[in-house]
Amino acid sequence: MATKYSKGKDGYFRAKIWDGSYNEDGSKHRINVTSKKSSSDLEKKVNVLKSKIAKKEYITSNNITLYEYATEWLNTYKINRSKNTYAMYKNIIDKHIIDIGYVPIQQLTHNQLQKLINEKADKPRTCQQLLLTLRQVLKSAAKAQIIPVNVAYELFDDLGLPVYKAKEKRPLTALEIKAIKTAAFTDKERCFVYLLYGCGLRRGEALALTIFDISIERAEININKSLAFEDNKPYVKTTKTARGERTVPMPAYLLDFMKIYIKQTNNYLITKTDNSEMTLSSFNNMWEQIVKKMNIAVGGNDTVKLIHNLTPHIFRHNYCTRLCYQVPAISTKMIARLLGDTERMVSDVYSHILEEKEQVNDSIEKAVLLWFLPFFLRHFLDIYFKIGYF
Repeated sequence: MATKYSKGKDGYFRAKIWDGSYNEDGSKHRINVTSKKSSSDLEKKVNVLKSKIAKKEYITSNNITLYEYATEWLNTYKINRSKNTYAMYKNIIDKHIIDIGYVPIQQLTHNQLQKLINEKADKPRTCQQLLLTLRQVLKSAAKAQIIPVNVAYELFDDLGLPVYKAKEKRPLTALEIKAIKTAAFTDKERCFVYLLYGCGLRRGEALALTIFDISIERAEININKSLAFEDNKPYVKTTKTARGERTVPMPAYLLDFMKIYIKQTNNYLITKTDNSEMTLSSFNNMWEQIVKKMNIAVGGNDTVKLIHNLTPHIFRHNYCTRLCYQVPAISTKMIARLLGDTERMVSDVYSHILEEKEQVNDSIEKAVLLWFLPFFLRHFLDIYFKIGYF
């Protein structure tokens, strides 16, 4: 009976098995498997190895530390992300993961992760970002066959995290809406405010708009980029997500304004006073003036702040909220498309609106019932006892 593997001149039976990974040149990475006993013994070893590879249980011997691998992961998989996103991951790795970064990644334990999180418990948002980063790093390590896939998931089982409660989003108040209509904005300030209020744009999307993104004929704005800042300097990047690239309609008041405004500028709609690109400090100055003028418009002054804690994102949330009140005339899917966001985000806002409506309806029903019940009882007694209350 012919054997499956032949004995070499050195007396060993050998086989090369692909482990599912690739070399830097793109060729398949293969593992040498040997046996001095027999072809059948080698076959058993090969079958065991293939089973481990198929079940993603096979790992290579590697002494790389958690910090070393996390840094390698960052510079391989996140190097082309936005500067802010890259900076967030780098901060988490360099300031937090480094605390246990000396641990060889193959020796990392659930207990070590829990202790790391416990040390940061007073910073719930940091813990959330830390967990996000670690999950991605260890998932990548599993794909690289440095740790088993099941370990990459089991390390996070039942981890105790501090409760992180994001700041509750709110729409504009009635006073803020009144201020938008009556404030003595400059044309540049009014352009920015109208874009936020009438189209629900993100700050960076509005700042990146040029006259070439405005279609007066179709009453539309083409969103295809975003302006961000590194330190104080501006740079143009892609939209936050692929969904961010979209076309949004202009309401009538914005269209009328744009017909005149785009004739006053050569490129970017929102610029510094000298018409150069908006920097972070110049934007902050402009926003400070916008809020100040809105405050004055409704009777406030330097000491009486009637408009406060106002951010560009509140305008965006207001736009979403107003549209959600129009459901089912407009679908949550269409609202998400207009916002360049996920339908899940829109559904969260819509669910909150439904809860408010239910609370109002319940209150009305209770109020009506409380008013009607005494009347009903008196009327019943009048009929039953012929007392004649009325």
